[in-house]
Amino acid sequence: MIVEHGVLPIRPGAEAEFEAAFAKARPLIAAQPGFLGISMSRSVESPNLYLLLVQWESVEAHTEGFRKSPEFGQWRELLHGFYESAPTIEHFVGID
Repeated sequence: MIVEHGVLPIRPGAEAEFEAAFAKARPLIAAQPGFLGISMSRSVESPNLYLLLVQWESVEAHTEGFRKSPEFGQWRELLHGFYESAPTIEHFVGID
């Protein structure tokens, strides 16, 4: 399993709108082949920062599957306008 880790800096004051848009976007990613799970958390210290964690079967399920799908265009349309700056995205694998 791969965990996609994203830190999303949202324009201050747009947090509630972003959260509503994320609720609409969530089914788009959840329907993708190789998708295993998702969570979104909001920072306590910096309330405009969000932590996105997506579990995938493989990196390719995210980069080749979801990012090249029509649903990614819809995801981008719903969410990317809220970013204050580009999100930081990394993929992690367990070491246990």
